[in-house]
Amino acid sequence: MKKITSIIIIGILLGCSFSVQGFLFEKPTEKTTITDLKDILFDKKIEVCMRLAKFPSLSACIIDGDKVVWSKGYGVSNIEHQYTATENTVYGICSITKTITGTALMQLFDQGLFNLDDDVNNYLPFNLRNPNFPDDPITFRMLLSHSSSLRDRESYWLITFYHEGGPPFEGYPMPWLEDYLVPGRSTYDSYVWDSINGPGTFSEYANINFDLIGYLVELISGEPFCTYCEDHIFKPLEMYNTSFNLSSYTEEDLAVPYNWNPQNNIYEKNYNMVFLHYMAGGLFSTVIDMSHFMMMQMNGGSYKNTRILKESTVEEMHKIQSPNFNPARAYGLAWYFEPHLFQIGKGNFCSFLKIYEGHGGALTTGLRTSMWMKTSGDSAVLFFVNSDSFLYPKGANGIDFLRNALFLKANSL
Repeated sequence: MKKITSIIIIGILLGCSFSVQGFLFEKPTEKTTITDLKDILFDKKIEVCMRLAKFPSLSACIIDGDKVVWSKGYGVSNIEHQYTATENTVYGICSITKTITGTALMQLFDQGLFNLDDDVNNYLPFNLRNPNFPDDPITFRMLLSHSSSLRDRESYWLITFYHEGGPPFEGYPMPWLEDYLVPGRSTYDSYVWDSINGPGTFSEYANINFDLIGYLVELISGEPFCTYCEDHIFKPLEMYNTSFNLSSYTEEDLAVPYNWNPQNNIYEKNYNMVFLHYMAGGLFSTVIDMSHFMMMQMNGGSYKNTRILKESTVEEMHKIQSPNFNPARAYGLAWYFEPHLFQIGKGNFCSFLKIYEGHGGALTTGLRTSMWMKTSGDSAVLFFVNSDSFLYPKGANGIDFLRNALFLKANSL
């Protein structure tokens, strides 16, 4: 195993043994139960992981079927003010936003307003074609499954960030999309288009697919994107702490993003921001709010008897749609699948018996978010932290550890 994993396990064992010892010496009573002890041990595991991975706060919950069976916050969401994190702390959820954007589009599909294999040029006011494959149409299915032949480029991130307020923003999504994607336009980047793999032949994660999807939601529905999501997703699912507008929250509501600087041994504070590409990654929410959305997906499009998607549509979203085989990741429609990776000796092996489906998110200024369900069974976990592994890669091991620890706890509930 990697060094960090070994350290975490050793730290957990040591931390737990001392904790249990202290617990047992503190005058146990008849009310002390095995469940109490297990909860203490679990909390110690999480706290040790957070210290080693440098996560100031963690908010998490576990879903079983149609209910949240466990939720908790750990650490502080704001180091300077020492605000305690809870399950209702608000985080920027980054790319998990794509599952909301994809759901918005699929609601319009439910209404028969387009077919998944339609050419999106029939709906856009500009010509979207890979100039290396000019005769190949790009479809809704391709955008949703990251197989449109669009790629992420550094130029995508040369954008404006806003420290307050929220969308809509002038110049986005149009004319920005046309200027960036169409040859001859002012900010066109030819490298955004794959020159080897044409549309529908290869899946490669690209944020800009979901800028286009969000814009298509506006065009087809006739509503501003944020208004559409509020009226057709957030309100029906009782997601009252979810918004694209940073001004919707107080300072105490929000988890502050941090980066751990190992050279100076300090947390470097960053700021919550709304960035231009909010349709692909700009939503703010809590693990509890997002659990409502996850339960809707897990239960065939319904939450508390409120249906927002047809069951057949949800099934289509959760089918593997990738045109090429990739043992590490496969794409559905706005979702992706990952095999559970484990190590034996020096080699990595994929266990296809434990496949996770969901979405993650990250922002290098200090946010990591995860939302996963098992493809077999009725359990799901959501967890958000306010630190990223950009400057401290050991944090990535912490994310993997948290996912595994939460699913293990789910099995014991």
